[in-house]
Amino acid sequence: MVFIKWLNSKELYMQQDNEISVERSVAAIRATFTSVFFLGIGGIGMSALARYFMDKGYNVSGYDKTISPLTIELEKEGIKIIYNESVSALPENVLDREQTLIVRTPAVPLDHEQYVWFLEHGYMILKRSEVLGVITRQMQSLCVAGTHGKTTTSTMLAHLLYQSEIGTNAFLGGISLNYRSNLLLNKDSSYVVVEADEFDRSFHQLSPYISIITSADPDHLDIYGDAAGFKEGFEYYTSLIKKGGALLLKQGVDIKPRLQQGVKLYTYCGQVDKNSDSPLPDFYADNVVVNNGEIHFDYVTPNERIENLKLGVPIWVNIENSVAAMAVAWLCGVTETELRVGLASYSGIYRRFNIHVNTKDIVYIDDYAHHPTELHKSIESIRRLYPKMKLTGVFQPHLYTRTRDFAEGFARELSQLDEVILLPIYPARENPIEGVDSKMLLDKITCEKKSIVEKPDLIKNLSGRHGEVIVTLGAGDIDRLVPEIAKSLKKK
Repeated sequence: MVFIKWLNSKELYMQQDNEISVERSVAAIRATFTSVFFLGIGGIGMSALARYFMDKGYNVSGYDKTISPLTIELEKEGIKIIYNESVSALPENVLDREQTLIVRTPAVPLDHEQYVWFLEHGYMILKRSEVLGVITRQMQSLCVAGTHGKTTTSTMLAHLLYQSEIGTNAFLGGISLNYRSNLLLNKDSSYVVVEADEFDRSFHQLSPYISIITSADPDHLDIYGDAAGFKEGFEYYTSLIKKGGALLLKQGVDIKPRLQQGVKLYTYCGQVDKNSDSPLPDFYADNVVVNNGEIHFDYVTPNERIENLKLGVPIWVNIENSVAAMAVAWLCGVTETELRVGLASYSGIYRRFNIHVNTKDIVYIDDYAHHPTELHKSIESIRRLYPKMKLTGVFQPHLYTRTRDFAEGFARELSQLDEVILLPIYPARENPIEGVDSKMLLDKITCEKKSIVEKPDLIKNLSGRHGEVIVTLGAGDIDRLVPEIAKSLKKK
């Protein structure tokens, strides 16, 4: 549903998307509001939207619970941010209900003082996903969905297109290190790259032209109920792909696409298993060579082979991510030369396998992995890069429900480390669940050296280490400690 507030009207209308033109709905929003206030502006998706509205000339402001590097950057860009949920802290222009659109993230609790006040006073309030859906319907949306890999794949795709003659706009789920932003704008391009987030069924608000699905391992079971409900959510999402578009599905992903007539289905994988009886996918990597910290491979499409591509950010899992990103770029008309240059020049994403210290004595990596499958891929990649070094992982579990639902998987993957350090669970939007804590997880981990450390004690715990790889993992606020950890280890 898209909620539209019509100019010169005090009534709220709810209409199905197909009952109203995109141009008319966007024009109505633009004609009605001069200010946009974001509840939870420091979130990665919310901040991209805030930057978009700032670029379009709106008066943009927002609330967030704590100061972060991202909120600091937004304030430098001219966006007013408050860190007090009291109504008295709201900027004066936001008090004009007729001129102010409220955008909220589900991470903000329903009893949040400002949110309750906006509800009581009849403000137009939209979810982030609804606003993103309205904006991106104006363009050819290239959407990347999946439990894992969507941020890296979408950022790779955005870079491949942005540096080509095709160009693109992009709303990214991470900070691109190539552009130091999560928003790319190009008024001359009709394409927009969007991370299609399954949380809160947000991706059901999108209308993809081409979509990638990287994975569909169950997650967010507090939203979907069970694995079957999660799978159903992805299958419904595939029905939203526009006629004439395409779905690029990773080989082996267990969903049954519900494609409209005229939508093409392609498959992809990373390096093919030549001993397997499975049919070859449409796009894959071949002749993969890892040497001197670099990864090279041949790229195979349905009708050509592009030889000896160099992978920027040489991580094993990025082979399959790059295969998917290049497939969509190739379908959009990006040339062989542009693919080659774009892939080699890709610099990565903040908190996606960032190597902060890399010496013969100590290596420090930070990664966003917060699901058992992501932990597996991250640990596997580190083992391939540094096979002879001790591997110590610092993991901050994210959400009580996720820790409860995937405790066995977390324990299994973390047990592959030589040493495990657990931080307390980062609750985000959730209240504690009895019996679910880091101690419960620690008891299930089988490696001999394991401990729980409070955040204030972590730097001291890691100081003086040598001859090992240290990796911090998780989706909470562990990233706030990264600069200090790197500084401490560099001193060593």
